[in-house]
Amino acid sequence: MGKRKEGGFELVAAMPWPAGLALGLVTFVGVQYGIGWLLASSSNPILSGLAKLASSGFYTPLAWLALIIFCIAALASFLRRRKRRHLLESQTGMDSLRSMDWRTFERLVGEAFRRQGYAVEETGQGGADGGIDLVLRKDGQTTLVQCKQWRSQRVGVQVVREMYGVLVDRGAVAVKIVALGDFTTEAAAFARGKRIELVDGRTLLATVKTIQAKKEPEGAQEQPVYFVVSVLACLLIAFVLSTRQQAQLANAPRAPSVPAQPPFQRSTATPSIPVIQPATAPTPPTASTKPEVYKADSPMSDDELREWEKRNREAMKILEKTTPELETAPAPAPAPAPAPATY
Repeated sequence: MGKRKEGGFELVAAMPWPAGLALGLVTFVGVQYGIGWLLASSSNPILSGLAKLASSGFYTPLAWLALIIFCIAALASFLRRRKRRHLLESQTGMDSLRSMDWRTFERLVGEAFRRQGYAVEETGQGGADGGIDLVLRKDGQTTLVQCKQWRSQRVGVQVVREMYGVLVDRGAVAVKIVALGDFTTEAAAFARGKRIELVDGRTLLATVKTIQAKKEPEGAQEQPVYFVVSVLACLLIAFVLSTRQQAQLANAPRAPSVPAQPPFQRSTATPSIPVIQPATAPTPPTASTKPEVYKADSPMSDDELREWEKRNREAMKILEKTTPELETAPAPAPAPAPAPATY
């Protein structure tokens, strides 16, 4: 039977959850810093533009999204591990083994081998009709497992022969065929003396009972507190890295923006002749002058007035002698006395 197609989420969920968290943190750093580092040296303008986007924190949301997906996959792995442990602890006899479907039966077998010190990988190549269901690794050696959850049919020699051919082809150290029922006599005879172990339902139940009797405490990977602390530490590391990048961007010196020059255009208009204007002499600053204040003369006394009239008559006589035209002119009337000034 062909291998089932599994997405990336299922692949991560099949890993131990600490490996999923570590892979998520590596992916976060790779998206946050690796894209810009890989594309920075490229001469392609498109790739260089992508590198500049990475340096500006453009891919930070994508990095957080990837990390959250890995954390969810790690949570699925953690819950599956606890479910498998409960599945083994809850078995009471052959009836409980017969009541489960073939997928649950494979998980029970895998948990039983894991509790015996094997690193268990669920390949997904098997199914209800056969194939390699589990790959066990221990001390550098690989063992292949096929599970047969047949309730009313015994496993025949044909199945054993097929698994022996897979053993030789894969170069594994041994093959285990685990069945809910029993094996035929021909199958047992064929497996005798070869690296093939046949495990029937009673043997499997005895193994489960032995593991239950040991009452092994939960390991660190099965404790919720340990899982929660690990997830928070992973998210905290990612937050510190993201904050550090934002601080570096904020403190980075920015190049001054240069205005874009308009494209050169050849002008067809006649160049204008500059007009030279004559220089004007600078106007000297005018000093601020205070307004003049005129004061009226003091009024004349009677003696001064008579003296002024006498001089005026003498001046007129001299003028008449020197100017003939004025001889016939009537004598000017005496000038009125100036009015006294008022204050």
